[in-house]
Amino acid sequence: MKQQLTNYTLVILCFSGMLLTGCQTNTADQILDSRESQVKLRSFQSRAFDTTDKIKTLRTIISTLQDLGFVLEKADEALGSVTAVKFVQHQPFRMSVTVRPRGKSQLIVRANAQYQARAIEEPLPYQDFFSTLSKAMFLTAHEVD
Repeated sequence: MKQQLTNYTLVILCFSGMLLTGCQTNTADQILDSRESQVKLRSFQSRAFDTTDKIKTLRTIISTLQDLGFVLEKADEALGSVTAVKFVQHQPFRMSVTVRPRGKSQLIVRANAQYQARAIEEPLPYQDFFSTLSKAMFLTAHEVD
């Protein structure tokens, strides 16, 4: 009887071990997929502009967000950041935008969008924002009101 329990225990342990190894995933593939998706997301979120005027760029970002229906929550000139929110179907849609120098003649503008406290990874909201911002940057650069 004791020998049978030992045999059953061994069979169960071996079977469990096979199940666990069968469920293992390749973490290297997961890391590569994660990095690829992060690079793709960053490409949606960032644009370079041929200007070094951080203040004018921040003001244009604020105007653009307001034109898109956002209400300004906070802006920090020293950090180069702007945060705004609007409500879509009674849920907060938040956009945080940062500006930083790139080389001697450009600024990088990066936007992060959240809806219902979840990061937005689809390109459309970023494309809409940057399309409107690009037009506003052009008009601001050419001093057109």
